[in-house]
Amino acid sequence: MTLEEKLKLTIRDVPDFPKEGIVFKDISPIMLDPKLSSEVLDFLVDYYTGKGIEAIAGVESRGFLFGYPLAMRLGVPFILIRKQGKLPYDKISHSYDLEYGSAVIEMHTDAISHGQNVLIHDDLLATGGSASASAALIHKCGGRIAGFSFLINLSFLNGSQKLAGYSDDVHSLISY
Repeated sequence: MTLEEKLKLTIRDVPDFPKEGIVFKDISPIMLDPKLSSEVLDFLVDYYTGKGIEAIAGVESRGFLFGYPLAMRLGVPFILIRKQGKLPYDKISHSYDLEYGSAVIEMHTDAISHGQNVLIHDDLLATGGSASASAALIHKCGGRIAGFSFLINLSFLNGSQKLAGYSDDVHSLISY
């Protein structure tokens, strides 16, 4: 069985969450399976080795789950991208629009070196709002976007089109 098939059998659909009409893709069952989690991490390490990645930015909070171990295995720094008010040190922020309002994300001002190649990692690509806001935040600090990494792409929402202006490398393990 392929990794994609294993993931599709493991990821849980939760209807009407967080609101009616949405089918939430719950990756928490992956965390209950250490062997599958290791397979995911091994796949990501193999895929990103040799691609010139100098740091990985994880988008709160599920982007931390595989983003941080991936950074450790690649031997690069891990950057926290968090919701407003969660980081304690000097920070830079970026506001962006959502389908249902707006949001603000932040990153420490000393997290990125000018010109550094940063891979943005999150669990799921939907409309691309959080990922493109993360890329804009990294650009504000002088970083370059090496690519985007997702476990899941909801391809019918066309989020990868929103990211095309930042990088041609938009990669996911599975698509729906």
